[in-house]
Amino acid sequence: MRAFNKRLGFLFFAGVAVVLALSGCGGAESNSAANTVAPTNGSTQSAGGGESANAANSTSSLSPVTIENNGRTLTFAEAPRRAVSLSQHTTEIMLALGLEDKMVGTAYLDDQILPELQEAYAKIPVLSKQYPSKEVLLAAEPDFVYAGWKSAFTDKAVGTVEDLEKMGVHAYLQQSSNMTAPGLEDVYADIQNIGRIFRVEPKANELIEKMKTEIRQISDHIKDVARPIPVFVYDSGEDKPYTAANNYMTRLIALAGGKNIFDDVPKGWTSVSWEEVVARKPEVIVIVDYGDKTVEQKRNLLLTKNELADLPAIKNKRIVVLPLSAAAEGIRAPFALKTLAEGLYPEKF
Repeated sequence: MRAFNKRLGFLFFAGVAVVLALSGCGGAESNSAANTVAPTNGSTQSAGGGESANAANSTSSLSPVTIENNGRTLTFAEAPRRAVSLSQHTTEIMLALGLEDKMVGTAYLDDQILPELQEAYAKIPVLSKQYPSKEVLLAAEPDFVYAGWKSAFTDKAVGTVEDLEKMGVHAYLQQSSNMTAPGLEDVYADIQNIGRIFRVEPKANELIEKMKTEIRQISDHIKDVARPIPVFVYDSGEDKPYTAANNYMTRLIALAGGKNIFDDVPKGWTSVSWEEVVARKPEVIVIVDYGDKTVEQKRNLLLTKNELADLPAIKNKRIVVLPLSAAAEGIRAPFALKTLAEGLYPEKF
């Protein structure tokens, strides 16, 4: 992740002369490809910055913010006032940053919004159960559209980013959801970007630190794991299973002390054969809870499939369920990690 720091200059008074010195410094730390460019006079303050954080944030709101987003340069002269979110994990990021009053619409829930965010979520119009049409989106008069997946920005959904930009609507695509092998730092980078765009950097920093603290606490339980447990992720499919490969879930599984048996496939998601699954001998199966099939239907398919009968995971009925909302690149990372770690090493919790 790249985190950016801007400090406003201080006023120095000498006699009756006033000298104004403005200096900016920027720091960056990253292990990802998430691109972020510092604003001209932005500021990043840690949580609890008090009056100085508020003053810096107030000044930042008057200065343009420039973000590099998936190969496009976005400049925000001011914070958006009429935002629409098109994915559950992006909606929850905005709500966790206290931006519900800046939102005029949401769409496409995977399951239930987090309980602590329900009250804020209830204030926002739901434009569609899935992606709204371009006409429905534009009727909400948005100035900012935030999507988790590339599929949102197509002619079949709300329109391309180029079309939206021509109409004066900024479009931000979650970088961590649309890159190869994203990790937690990439998720933090997206949160940081949204914090900068809406001039709520202290809240973004606070949220990121909270996530990091919770993740460290979970990691402490499994830090002495000697051998990663082989894991198969079952998304969907009967004849050929659809599974996680080199993606965000694979990073979470590794942090939880496991090893995705298909982490060598250079794709985010892929179809494989049941024979390949058997050959790689998973000891735990993670079911992604979403789609037309219920968890019980997916579990029953796995437990009754003859070719899987001798798998360690099936013989010992070691099946972990992870909601899609937790598997997406968002604020539920600590919950996802704990669910996986407890499923892999229940004796350590």
